[in-house]
Amino acid sequence: MVSPTVGKHELTGHKVAVKILNRQKIRSLDVVGKIRREIQNLKLFRHPHIIKLYQVISTPSDIFMVMEYVSGGELFDYICKNGRLDEKESRRLFQQILSGVDYCHRHMVVHRDLKPENVLLDAHMNAKIADFGLSNMMSDGEFLRTSCGSPNYAAPEVISGRLYAGPEVDIWSSGVILYALLCGTLPFDDDHVPTLFKKICDGIFYTPQYLNPSVISLLKHMLQVDPMKRATIKDIREHEWFKQDLPKYLFPEDPSYSSTMIDDEALKEVVNPYYLRVRRKNPVTSTYSKMSLQLYQVDSRTYLLDFRSIDDEITEAKSGTATPQRSGSVSNYRSCQRSDSDAEAPGKCAEASLTSSVTSLDSSPVDLTPRPGSHTIEFFEMCANLIKILAQ
Repeated sequence: MVSPTVGKHELTGHKVAVKILNRQKIRSLDVVGKIRREIQNLKLFRHPHIIKLYQVISTPSDIFMVMEYVSGGELFDYICKNGRLDEKESRRLFQQILSGVDYCHRHMVVHRDLKPENVLLDAHMNAKIADFGLSNMMSDGEFLRTSCGSPNYAAPEVISGRLYAGPEVDIWSSGVILYALLCGTLPFDDDHVPTLFKKICDGIFYTPQYLNPSVISLLKHMLQVDPMKRATIKDIREHEWFKQDLPKYLFPEDPSYSSTMIDDEALKEVVNPYYLRVRRKNPVTSTYSKMSLQLYQVDSRTYLLDFRSIDDEITEAKSGTATPQRSGSVSNYRSCQRSDSDAEAPGKCAEASLTSSVTSLDSSPVDLTPRPGSHTIEFFEMCANLIKILAQ
């Protein structure tokens, strides 16, 4: 709709892409909802293979979207100029694209318009998924019906107007992109739209002889007309062709990646159904990092998770109540010097930040030697991994 303008930070020299949207124009084109969805979803995402939205500046006449700048252009233009890619390079780009798609789905967002035109390339030939204007949020037990996206990349259920959950249509489009990477052409193409739709619904496509039999089996699984039989991201990740030379960072939620973040001996104590405490032992220093999680219900559909750090230096009052410190911030970190005279009064350094009483984690005396601010990193690691555990 609009070509981004290249901007440059005056102090750092960092380049950005600035998309300038005139309010009157987007209203006349009836794309206000499209722009709103793109902004909402891109604000959620931080992934190496999804275009980043740094900032949105709003004025009475225009909206400025300050985004990540990528210099390589569209994947579509690259294929048109250079033809099909070799198998190794195709696999590398496809692995990056699928990692981004998986990230979207885990955040309950379906893209619905995946195609080479919406995959950008940076200076190092890495893929960046862009244009979330047709994306939508997914809800458990709910289906989508909107027919959207480009016909050549749309799944049979989309062009037929049938209900769909969401992820399966992105899998189909990703399969078409993989075919385009490997072959330099599209599996389903025709100038006559009804004929094109028939080809897509039939699901029959030409497979060149130079293609690896392994990747052909993957393509046929991804381009399966029946969405119930179509490959899932889990199926693709377990496919032998996809797993070759797969960088570990693309799927960091793997147990092999995260098992050491919170060890098996971590203590979980449920104080009540809405309050949880965790303790993690540092394998290097043999000290414990403690944190709590409080769940608040804002309304019928909104909940707030409040993470708090419980430092060893925050002692517990005689009443048996603990007073966790807010969010592990270094600025909130309070060092408490303890002398022999106050050894029997372990409540003086406590900082009241939680109104509800909780059960004591450890009633034994502790050494109150101040720790450096590095506990903040451990705190955020524990936050991230506790969310993963609760989400399973």
